[in-house]
Amino acid sequence: MLAGGAMNGWKTAYLHLAVVVLPLCVFLACVSPPVYKDANADIEDRIKDLLSRMTLCEKFEQMAGNASLLDILNYGTKTYNTPDNERLGIPGLRFTDGPRGVMLNRSTCFPVSMARGATWDPDLEERVGLAMGLEARAQGANLYGSPCMNVLRHPGRGRAQETYGADPYHVGRMGASLVKGLQKNVMACAKHFAANSIENNRFVVDVRMDERTLREVYLPHFKMSVDAGVASVMSAYNKLNGAYCSQNRTLLKQILKQEWGFDGFVLSDFLLGVHSTEAVNAGLEIEMPIAFFFSQPALFLATLRGSVPISRIDDAVTRILRQKFRFGLFDGWEPADPTVIASQEHRALALETARKGVVLLKNEKGSLPLDADTVGRIAVIGELAAEENLGDTGSSKVTPPYVVTPLEGLMSRARGSMIVDFYGGTDLETVRAIASRADAVVVVTGLTYKDEGEFIPFFGKSGGDRESLGLGREREALILAAAGANDRCIVILEGGSAVTMGSWADHAEAILMAWYPGMEGGNAIAEILFGDVNPSGKLPLTFPRSDDQLYPLGYEARSVVYDFYHDYRYFDRKGLEPLFPFGHGLSYTTYEYSNLRLDQSSVSENQMIVINVDVTNTGSLAGEEIVQLYIGYPQSRVERPVKELKGFARVALDPGETKTVTIEVDPQSLAYYNTADQKWEIEKMLYEVHVAASSRDIRLSSAFQILD
Repeated sequence: MLAGGAMNGWKTAYLHLAVVVLPLCVFLACVSPPVYKDANADIEDRIKDLLSRMTLCEKFEQMAGNASLLDILNYGTKTYNTPDNERLGIPGLRFTDGPRGVMLNRSTCFPVSMARGATWDPDLEERVGLAMGLEARAQGANLYGSPCMNVLRHPGRGRAQETYGADPYHVGRMGASLVKGLQKNVMACAKHFAANSIENNRFVVDVRMDERTLREVYLPHFKMSVDAGVASVMSAYNKLNGAYCSQNRTLLKQILKQEWGFDGFVLSDFLLGVHSTEAVNAGLEIEMPIAFFFSQPALFLATLRGSVPISRIDDAVTRILRQKFRFGLFDGWEPADPTVIASQEHRALALETARKGVVLLKNEKGSLPLDADTVGRIAVIGELAAEENLGDTGSSKVTPPYVVTPLEGLMSRARGSMIVDFYGGTDLETVRAIASRADAVVVVTGLTYKDEGEFIPFFGKSGGDRESLGLGREREALILAAAGANDRCIVILEGGSAVTMGSWADHAEAILMAWYPGMEGGNAIAEILFGDVNPSGKLPLTFPRSDDQLYPLGYEARSVVYDFYHDYRYFDRKGLEPLFPFGHGLSYTTYEYSNLRLDQSSVSENQMIVINVDVTNTGSLAGEEIVQLYIGYPQSRVERPVKELKGFARVALDPGETKTVTIEVDPQSLAYYNTADQKWEIEKMLYEVHVAASSRDIRLSSAFQILD
């Protein structure tokens, strides 16, 4: 037995516990913040805690936008949101587009994605993403509708300008870089998953392809964005092999989430992107921007009937909350300083991007650059010279505070040292008269939002896919008239994709592809014309000689079949000669490639191959060359392309300077998808290495072996 004093001590201790300690613990439990509000807690613990506190209706609320039809009619004037939860302090998503800059307010308008693809500069693209993300955050957005990751199967696609080009590796490198830049400030949304390569019939078309084509051509670039940590993915409108992409289990559950390990959320394309609540089970988390099939009544009935399990609702909300926690939305997230919007730094970045994206397609008789000391009079022909031609006016529209047109850029650069005659009409006799008295004639022509862009039913005939890649009779006649009257005819093309030039290419001494070059495009064009900037852009797609060289686009079809070959792979396979090949781009200087060397002649499938080549600027001007690496498969036992792009690097060189360019190749990237075994397989065989200035300008070749 305990002594009396000891017994009294225990009684005192128990009394203290009952009267002081236990109430204090209860009090602290009541006033201490829940786990989900603790910024230092593990994200998964925060999600679990918050999810346990949410009602079923509050979970449903996370899974759909709350826009009105009026918001849709005024697209781009405000963010598209999911609701805030005031009871639990859950912030909503705030979505804005788009691929060439923020749609809101008067933001910086960068060159379109295709123009940025022509820079072949992932580091520059990351800086562009950083600027876009900052401007989006400054205007209250936390979710950004970019990058557009769709490989351009056919150059006639209406929204070609929104993607980076036709090659999966190139698109993946550029898109992953934009993701990294954007996500320093906002969540990125890679779109449109997947095989979204036709515009006019995108709501109904069933895109069919075999497993190898899907895995090797239409998905690798999306995986590169996932590997870069992209927060969200937008499903496409079209069907893929019979199932709408928004409820395609193979795409969303099997490949994206299970195989690739994507832990973010999937949202629908806008308005017509969801077809039933079955999309929840297939892997879609959010319907945007209005709740139809993901409305609270619809989801409640689906869960009540058991057609959508509660566990799937919890998984969807978990994925949404994970990114909200990851990007700090619960932890004092604030908009950025609004002075970053169209700031001087961002305008300078837009100019730098336009300079690097312009592609010199042709330059004969020393037509370019223009010499202000010898060229006293320039004729500028074409209405587009004086127009603010920024590209599509759909979901990628940007309204910057100003736009420098090509004419304004030329006038500013001339600065009174020469006479600039402008004619924007279509009378051919007037064109000939003006062109004949000039030392050089610059024709600015190409495409506008009326010719290509997003196709929106019931809203007129602007945009959409192109039936033909030509400029049309009137524009071509203008070029021919100017070229016939002046033997120094320079054509500036604006547009988002390839243009055929059958009737006029031979008559122009120089041709520049300026794309839709953004708000500073006019300055960039003028600087290149006068040699202040040495052109360095290269084509991210093939320019065919005629429409006859291409496979059908299928813009009116209800069902299309995509085979394994498109763009340069198709031209190589068919032995076709393009007008300008993939990767083509001229310079005012010349480059010599030498001393190709591989660190090993044979490797295992787990060893990197390091390839070095020396590049020398053999001309008189500083410039930047884009070195391209293609791999061939001469011993493959399965059908494969003649060659595929597997690396590239941009190198700056002064006159006479030599630098070593290093490109690494991972053997894993050389695997093909074995459909019989349903796995990737690296063939143990000889691989060809081609170092090139374009897909048709192979400078040096070698080979290596992959061994067991």
